[in-house]
Amino acid sequence: MKKGAFLEINEEQFKAFVKLPKDTSVVMLNLLKFKELVTETGLSGADSYKEYMKKATPFFIKAEAEILFMGKENTMLIGPEDEELWDKILLIKYKTISDFLEMIQAEGYPSHLRNQALEDSRLIHCS
Repeated sequence: MKKGAFLEINEEQFKAFVKLPKDTSVVMLNLLKFKELVTETGLSGADSYKEYMKKATPFFIKAEAEILFMGKENTMLIGPEDEELWDKILLIKYKTISDFLEMIQAEGYPSHLRNQALEDSRLIHCS
């Protein structure tokens, strides 16, 4: 595993994020590195993440989230040749910051499945 793997929200960054105007649209960049094997399920991290996406879909629908891109890095055209690439990249647009916050804080939102599938991740607020 890489040094400095990140799976949980950075509390200081989150505090700043929630102070932004709630009616502003937001795009979230997700960079994902899957576990080889999820011990709790016996599945690969990629398969476990698919399960997370299935369970999270109703929450995305309710939040009117739009997946703008979901794919994999292929070639590092600019950057260090030896840098490990991410397994999956997602760009998800939410109509408002409020919609995003309500979604991730909703009862039953399966964040534990996301964390279970991942070795490392980045969640980057873009505007």
